[in-house]
Amino acid sequence: MLTRIRPLGRNFTGKIQLLCKSRFTNNLFHEALSNFSSESYGNLAHEDSGGFTTGNEQDLKNPDRDPKLDDDAIKIQAILKLKSEKSIEEIGQSVSEISVCFSEDLVLNVLKRHRSDWKASYKFFRWVCLTKFPDGYRPGTGVYNVMLDILGRMHQFDKVHHMVDEMSKRKILINERTYGIVVNRYAAAHKVEDAIQLFYKRKEFGLELDLIAFQTLLLSLCRYKHVEAAEFLFHNKNNEFQNHIKTWNIILNGWCVLGNLREAKRFWNDIVTKSKCKPDKFTYGIFINSLSKAGKISTAVKLFQAMWNKGCEPDVAICNTIIDGLCFKKRIPEAIEIIREMNERDCQPDVATYNSLIKHLCKIKRMEKVYELLDEMEKKGGEIMPNARTYGYLLNSAGNPEEVYEILDRMERKKCKLDGDGYNMLLRLFMEWGVDERVQAVWKEMEKAGVGPDKRSYTVMIHGLFDKGRLKDAMSYVQEMKSKGIFPEPRTKLLVDAMKIKLKAKDLS
Repeated sequence: MLTRIRPLGRNFTGKIQLLCKSRFTNNLFHEALSNFSSESYGNLAHEDSGGFTTGNEQDLKNPDRDPKLDDDAIKIQAILKLKSEKSIEEIGQSVSEISVCFSEDLVLNVLKRHRSDWKASYKFFRWVCLTKFPDGYRPGTGVYNVMLDILGRMHQFDKVHHMVDEMSKRKILINERTYGIVVNRYAAAHKVEDAIQLFYKRKEFGLELDLIAFQTLLLSLCRYKHVEAAEFLFHNKNNEFQNHIKTWNIILNGWCVLGNLREAKRFWNDIVTKSKCKPDKFTYGIFINSLSKAGKISTAVKLFQAMWNKGCEPDVAICNTIIDGLCFKKRIPEAIEIIREMNERDCQPDVATYNSLIKHLCKIKRMEKVYELLDEMEKKGGEIMPNARTYGYLLNSAGNPEEVYEILDRMERKKCKLDGDGYNMLLRLFMEWGVDERVQAVWKEMEKAGVGPDKRSYTVMIHGLFDKGRLKDAMSYVQEMKSKGIFPEPRTKLLVDAMKIKLKAKDLS
């Protein structure tokens, strides 16, 4: 409950050429790596679209979830927190002493609460795999996939390889989702060659080298800024796979996300003049988003209007891109006119439409208008119901703790749960205001909710405590962070080095 918070590149070209010519006999994984599908490209430009997910995981914020499942998961979570440095056997002994019925849902719940603590989650996972439960339960593909994603996120690829090998030996179905998770994590870790190699090994896994798998590879490479490598592969394999506009859209979106408008324009022209594919609304949406992000909002609006004229009707995500771009340029009346036009053309606004307006109105402190829009959203409900992002903009504009409490109360009344970004924002605000008891309360609530703490949470604490001169307290969070296998980002590492020098000088004086 929220009220508890209150008191109240080109470098790859040569290597990729070799990869494209081979079929890889190196036995990284042994057997096969359903349900993974490429993202909707219309959502790539959508403000509220999510990132890659591991699928068939429980939503810890789902109000219809079994409360007993949560209670059991929290019991195990408490043990893992207290015994994180203990052996697998010791942890298993403590978990065995509590009365819980193990199931796939329970194990998924526990793992999801430890997404940023790979050591604790891996020890628990290994114990579950080694244990013979009375009812015969053994972890299935869903549990393995979530664990693979956690390990991949923390760059523990030796363990990823071992797990996939183990899945093969245990005859656990290694499916398309497994492939999607591993290739995505390789790309995120900038292991481009490994990601490409995994694609070519699909036949060894009993999976086809099909168009969707190829698009998944390109999508992962582009998401993590390896667009040049992705485009090279795209042109190299163009004759092997169907010439599909969706594949062109992936590369176009890659250049747009990279912020390279020149390359995006070049590839847009290639689609229009060289490809055999006709641009669809997602092609338009991606390029409009690129123009808008580059500050070329007038050009974006012209292309947007051209869509209507050509009979290619923009969807709500494209309209939201234009609205957000106009708001950024402080052309809010024009943004409101777009919303009026959407209603006339039966393109209904969604929560992201309102969020764009609220975000920019918060920036210019037009809070009366913000709350007017919020009331309208809550009244309409459905697809327009405020979400965590909506309330996040309000929290970011809060001037004191009481305003924060009022927003949290409103969220609770509407059954809207904080996400990780929301909790981290609260940490930052309470840290800046020096409300230490609330900082600790948010930290505990975040742990209980299973949405952190993550690297951002530790960064907020370390920098905040440093600013207040509490170097020893800051260093304790550094140690806790590293004990979980979370490594600080470069700016935090520099700060840690400076703190060590200061503390050493203080000890010598």
